[in-house]
Amino acid sequence: MNLLIKSATILDPGSPFHQQVADILIENGVITRIAEEVEADAELIDAEGKYVSPGFFDLNCNIGELGLETKEDMYSGTRAAAAGGFTGVALMPNTNPPAHSKAEIEYLLNRAKNNLVEVYPLGTISHKREGKDLAEMYDMYLSGAKAFTDGNRPVQDAGLMERALLYAQGFDALVFSYPEDTAIAGKAKVNEGEISTLLGMKGIPSLAEELMIARDLYLAEYTVSKIHFSTISTARSVELIREAKRKGLEVTCDVAAHHLVLTDEALMGFDSMYKVKPPLRTKDDVTALIKGLKDGTIDAIVTQHTPHEVEFKDVEFEMAEYGIVGLQTALPLALRSGLTVELLVDKLAINPREILGVAVPVIAEGERANLVLFDVDTEWEYTGKSNRSKSVNSPFIGKKLKGKVLLTYNNQQIFK
Repeated sequence: MNLLIKSATILDPGSPFHQQVADILIENGVITRIAEEVEADAELIDAEGKYVSPGFFDLNCNIGELGLETKEDMYSGTRAAAAGGFTGVALMPNTNPPAHSKAEIEYLLNRAKNNLVEVYPLGTISHKREGKDLAEMYDMYLSGAKAFTDGNRPVQDAGLMERALLYAQGFDALVFSYPEDTAIAGKAKVNEGEISTLLGMKGIPSLAEELMIARDLYLAEYTVSKIHFSTISTARSVELIREAKRKGLEVTCDVAAHHLVLTDEALMGFDSMYKVKPPLRTKDDVTALIKGLKDGTIDAIVTQHTPHEVEFKDVEFEMAEYGIVGLQTALPLALRSGLTVELLVDKLAINPREILGVAVPVIAEGERANLVLFDVDTEWEYTGKSNRSKSVNSPFIGKKLKGKVLLTYNNQQIFK
């Protein structure tokens, strides 16, 4: 399919057409012409007042395969990703079985072949995510795993994390840390503070996250390793990472889009749709997270897309599972943070790929077309009908959002 995108504002710091308004002609999956005025026999897309950037990339996405396909399968998950403007996703190994050997990595890569959305399965740090013995990291790396994480299970054993960092150095792989000290977090479900007191619920103190970040920063410094922190959520966490970057440590981090707009005040109605982990924090934490994005401390915005069947969410708050589906709401939520559109593209499209060591698409003549067309002003209602995920566990379903993906293009495939 040939495509002609008319009068789009191009946002791509790697492109010679960055911040210019131009027509973009795509023929057989390749950008063949970019100019102020292009005429061609192709499907026309009116993009006046809209933005085109490299396709978004999610560093924290959960799809049910393997073993949890009733929550989400590869087809529905990548459809939801494409609807949200994502042309690449890093899959967390929170599956059954987890992606802890080359067999699972190769299976997932095979399942994702010829898809509009490029899929990058992450391997586990520990065997079966049990936090005891290292998984077959090098075998998984050879099979295509770009990084390693135990997903939503923090590595409690400092010695195991140290060995993982040292081992990954040998083949220049990246280790993700999900920062939570479970001994401090305990079985609490919400952020510790005024709201948890009002609700009469035991809270998870910020210290549970910050202590693990401090530990892993020390380990990264000691081993001279690079490390990435997933879904940080507190003001002190931002400051710890900011200071580590000042010292020259090779550290990166991301924040979930919902942590930029929601606070623990949303829990006053005991709505389990707002039950996430890390828990929703305070207004001060949200302010610090947004500041961290603006000053470069926080490198990327992720969806932390976590689908669940209805029966895992439509229960009492204490019993409900953590997580929301977030692929289709990432753009409108990120826009609420007040970031410039240029910075938004950095956090959603450029930096995530650079962190994972994936080639960054470029909007230039002769380059393979991998892009998203979006409008920051369009209002739309996120409904069960427009939701592309198998699951509906989102507090934003039924609500109007501002900022909409209009078209996603990659691998000679279009989603609109």
